Amino acid sequence: MSSGGGGPVPRFAVVGNPENRRVAFFEEAVRSAGLPPARVVPWLRVLRGEAVFAAGESVRIDSPGEDAEVERLLRGVDDPTRVEGSARWYARFTAAVDTVAGAASAAGSEVLGSPGDIAVLFDKRLCHGLLDRAGVPVPASPTSGPGAAPVRGWCDVRELLREHRMPRAFVKLAHGSSASGVLAVETAGPGRVRASTSVERDASGRLFNSLRVRRYTSEAEVGAVVDALAPDGLHIERWLPKASQRGRAADLRIVVVGGRATHAVVRTSTSPMTNLHLGGARGDLDEVRAAVAAAGGCWREALAMCERAAACFPGTPCVGVDLLPTAGWRRFAVGEVNAFGDLLPGLTGLPGSGAEGLTTYAAQVAAVLDRARNHRAVTSS
Repeated sequence: MSSGGGGPVPRFAVVGNPENRRVAFFEEAVRSAGLPPARVVPWLRVLRGEAVFAAGESVRIDSPGEDAEVERLLRGVDDPTRVEGSARWYARFTAAVDTVAGAASAAGSEVLGSPGDIAVLFDKRLCHGLLDRAGVPVPASPTSGPGAAPVRGWCDVRELLREHRMPRAFVKLAHGSSASGVLAVETAGPGRVRASTSVERDASGRLFNSLRVRRYTSEAEVGAVVDALAPDGLHIERWLPKASQRGRAADLRIVVVGGRATHAVVRTSTSPMTNLHLGGARGDLDEVRAAVAAAGGCWREALAMCERAAACFPGTPCVGVDLLPTAGWRRFAVGEVNAFGDLLPGLTGLPGSGAEGLTTYAAQVAAVLDRARNHRAVTSS
């Protein structure tokens, strides 16, 4: 199939879990663009060494989440709600991404995402260090960058919080996602510790992800959870006081496609974690823009900060940036950058972004089409 410009139309292959809604949304975006159907390469085939790619394909790597068998192969646990095993997951997942890239290159296809970028994006310590070196505002962290000392348990965490004067901090799994293994820790003197988290600890000490944010109110409880998480690697960040909207803590997910901030959603919550699956709710973006302007800030500069964060990952055409507004809505920092941060159903592009009327997936397809047209124009001139 060829385009009106005389060159070949992009053909997509997507590495994902076939029943996952992410894959369905991308397939719909490809269909809506009038392109040949996207070919789905299941993660199970990748992990079993059976993935095959074709010359000329544009290969999208999507999340391996929400499939119990894929999770078992990556994490090494039979219950997908278990928290432990994220270091094993990271090692196996990044090796699988390298396998995809190698097989695609050998077949003459192009991977839409750099394995090196993905490896950094899924290590919060490396990602934070890279952003910090690039001058992107981030919360202070004693575990930032490749040279940071390892955190072996609660004793190390407690000492780092004391040494760096962080009475309130987020303690995160280095390779976690979707708030898995995240604790919002508050200290107020010796023995006075509490933490908000979605981690549930059973009687035998095993950790499980829950859809309910709970609070541990003793140092013994918090320490036991942190000690169980520590073997998988931990990252610590200062807990910045967030701005609020209608009495709820608020932050934003900004999607950057092709270097440009295209989509934004406000996330609000009564807990420190604003993830929508943990009871967070979408807020009002117009109210955010008005609050930023009233505080003397600049919304466009906030979006530019996200674009600078995305520029740290030049081989990755789309990322989701967690933008943290500090109390008062005047200043911002980048909390995290997510390789698979584009799952925002029904959301269309920001005014002036070039993605007006497009979902996050349609915007990515359009970006590939634009690049293909520009390449044809250059080669034919």
